[in-house]
Amino acid sequence: MGPVSGIVVFLLTWWMVVFMVLPWGLKRDEQGRPEDPQLKKKLLVVTGVSIVIWAMIYLLIDSDLISFREIAETMAIEG
Repeated sequence: MGPVSGIVVFLLTWWMVVFMVLPWGLKRDEQGRPEDPQLKKKLLVVTGVSIVIWAMIYLLIDSDLISFREIAETMAIEG
């Protein structure tokens, strides 16, 4: 995986994790607004989880355990 691909995969992973973590532990007031969203804490958690997921994706691609190039070539030949 090249540097640009790595950054793109990390950013996509980060955004998916952000939308999963944002609603955790929210308490709302009478008007529906969050009382204490704890955004700094959530963003640190999101970044940590994203790094771990990105590392697993990177190792999977780098190890050639699953050859994505062969899958793409096979799909191109069949399609």
